[in-house]
Amino acid sequence: MRRLIEKGLMFGNLVEVSSPALVERYNRALKHLTGRTTALADFHVDISGYSPEIGDELGDDLYLNPNGCNRQFILLTTAQKSAPLLHAKFSTSRGILRQFIAANEPQLFALTARDAVAGELQNTVYELSNPARLFDIRRITIEADTIGGHVADAAKLAKLIERFRAEPDGWRDDVLVAEMLVLAQKTGDVTRVPVSLPAMGFEQPNFWTAHFGGIYIFRGVEHPAAITVAPPSALGPLPIAQVMGLTQRNHIADWLERNRLVESIVEARGVNTAALLRQKMDFILVDAAESLGLDLGQATRADLRGIARRLGSALPDEFRGLADLLRWVEAGGDWPRISSEHPAYFYTLRARSGPDRDLVNMLLSELSPLDIRQLFICHKEKFYADYARWSDVKRGYVADFLEREYKIDKAGARAALFGPEPAMDEAPRPAPRPAVPPQGLVDIVGPWGAVQRKGGRG
Repeated sequence: MRRLIEKGLMFGNLVEVSSPALVERYNRALKHLTGRTTALADFHVDISGYSPEIGDELGDDLYLNPNGCNRQFILLTTAQKSAPLLHAKFSTSRGILRQFIAANEPQLFALTARDAVAGELQNTVYELSNPARLFDIRRITIEADTIGGHVADAAKLAKLIERFRAEPDGWRDDVLVAEMLVLAQKTGDVTRVPVSLPAMGFEQPNFWTAHFGGIYIFRGVEHPAAITVAPPSALGPLPIAQVMGLTQRNHIADWLERNRLVESIVEARGVNTAALLRQKMDFILVDAAESLGLDLGQATRADLRGIARRLGSALPDEFRGLADLLRWVEAGGDWPRISSEHPAYFYTLRARSGPDRDLVNMLLSELSPLDIRQLFICHKEKFYADYARWSDVKRGYVADFLEREYKIDKAGARAALFGPEPAMDEAPRPAPRPAVPPQGLVDIVGPWGAVQRKGGRG
């Protein structure tokens, strides 16, 4: 992993904590939440305040996330909102923290100037003894305060001020006035600078969890389902209408289409389809070369074409399917009918725009794991696990590619691959599925819908 760290592809954008004052604040918060402290004089933290250095020191990567649910957090600065979330157990956790920080940024900026803010992503489930318990997680609530209790004290002071103003003889109540003065010394003038961090709630109908090998839960769609990495039979009964394993490709493809969650990269707007297909084909060749022990050379596109020629009839089916599609895009060849049974099928899809876009792209990255760029962007936990098993040559190629082609313009790369970011206030449910036109009016081509080619596509 050292190569990824050096290139900023792992533990990137973490916030450095090196001043004695911030380290002391962090230790107070850590003691408050966990009963433990760190002896480190400097370290880095993610959006939740988790530090990989402290995790290594304590021998516990979940020291802020006991049992993998109800993640606790420590905020030292609002700059943490742009940091990643490490060791994520739920796909929604980082987005919730980002929204919380963004919604309360002025208050958090003022509060973190004097103390650390600590809190928790609370749900009603405190242990996950079996997969069915995951379905009890429906709403996440955030409550936070400084370690010194400034928010609670400010709320108490505001009530005392209201009482002072309402009572005719309030100014004569020495106990009331004294209590107000003591609180005001801690909170400041709350009449001019209110201090408030109201509890925020977030609905969680659709999410991925790392628990039980990895499960995708979709409840906020027209046809609810759970998709599991482990065989469904190994998880026991689940309280949802449809349960599918990742190997059930036909069922997953049909379900994605019925819920209108995906679109073909050929039909998607704003996509350089030919360039995208060529890059996916390169990734597949790199994997094939590694599997067969072939020399990757410098892994240039010319080197990869040479590997393709050497493989000949042994080229992977994924490569052949995408090559047929590229031929149609560039040269107007026959339209390739790539069914959901074909190994290349999920490489030809991306998520439709909407609130579940990132979650669906995460699922697609598991169904098309040789596309290492999409895997890195959409599912870093799986990417790092796969990276650890690759040969050093493939690791070098992948790290160099991501540094060269992705890191320099992350936002641009994401927009080019997946379209514009979904708005935070988009409706949680996708639009109803439109009726399929009568057969004969258009040529229905499987789950991609109607394709009418006039003079080819580019």
